[in-house]
Amino acid sequence: MTSHGDAIAAVGDASRRALQAKHEAREVTLASSRPAIRSCALAIRAVHRGDFDAAREHIAEAQGRLAEAAAATEAHPDVRTTGPLADAQKEFAEANLTVAFVAGGPLPTPEELGVPVAPYLNGMAEAASELRRQVLDLLRAGDSARAEALFVTMDDVYALLVTVDYPDAVTNGLRRTTDALRAVLERTRGDLTNAVIAARLQAAVEQTDAS
Repeated sequence: MTSHGDAIAAVGDASRRALQAKHEAREVTLASSRPAIRSCALAIRAVHRGDFDAAREHIAEAQGRLAEAAAATEAHPDVRTTGPLADAQKEFAEANLTVAFVAGGPLPTPEELGVPVAPYLNGMAEAASELRRQVLDLLRAGDSARAEALFVTMDDVYALLVTVDYPDAVTNGLRRTTDALRAVLERTRGDLTNAVIAARLQAAVEQTDAS
């Protein structure tokens, strides 16, 4: 054994302990992230059904799972910002923001949600995309005023996100998510415009028939 043998062995032991601790933390995030993502999906589905109480219950379930992951990764911040936990944080932001957009009320901040800015902004983009379904449902119900209000929210989100010009490594691929929102926004703009024009034509025909 060389003169450095004991030191090398000590480094090996310490390294194994550190990697084992990180591995265990990562395993907790895997176990917590999957049900958190599922709860967020159920929350968004409940929003589309108009069941906001159920949506908030699912969000609370997801919050509990994320809290477990946060506690397990307190000493491993790099694990918090990668992999399934980052996806779960994005879905959590999306669920909360979808509720806020549709049900009204204050918009939760990243700090209030305990979510880093990058997954928060990606979640905001996806929440805005979810509003397309709301807009179409409102148009079918004849509530064009509310549909237009939600479309303005979609447009406001897009207007914000296009100003966030940083590398994808910093924003977790926000540019791609913003491009997807733009496509949804333009389709929704077309549907909304056609519906408004059709409603005006119908009103003009009815007015002519009544005169």
